[in-house]
Amino acid sequence: MAILRLEEIGTVRSPVKAPVEAGWAEVVSDLVVEKRFAGGLKGIEEFSHVLVVFLMHQAWFDPADLVGRPGGRSDLPEVGIFAQRALHRPNPIGTSAVKIEAVRGNIVTVRGLDAIDGTALLDIKPYFPDFDRIERPVVPDWVGRLMRGYF
Repeated sequence: MAILRLEEIGTVRSPVKAPVEAGWAEVVSDLVVEKRFAGGLKGIEEFSHVLVVFLMHQAWFDPADLVGRPGGRSDLPEVGIFAQRALHRPNPIGTSAVKIEAVRGNIVTVRGLDAIDGTALLDIKPYFPDFDRIERPVVPDWVGRLMRGYF
């Protein structure tokens, strides 16, 4: 087994203070990068979007969460935790593709990040269409029903 070592590179500052299920599209947040990592932001302003990796610090995992209905909705099928984007996971690591609104020093302002205030920032990666875009992904029908109104 490999040794896992993660280090926070900063903190998310968001107007959203508690987990919510929807409405993230217009949320504007700041990725406050620790000063010692700020040099790593050089050139990020040339991108329109980034991938944000974060630690969902208010999430937990119970083995009962291994299989469930997405969003707790009875109209959706039971699926495993790895077949959904649920909050409560064995490792509470979140990822989001977001739009860059501004870069000022060690702060990257983004739109659409589904992370609450105080969330630990683990990484920021530039969005590369060749790596990050899938032209014709296949997803189950229930995903469309779940995502209606999310963004």
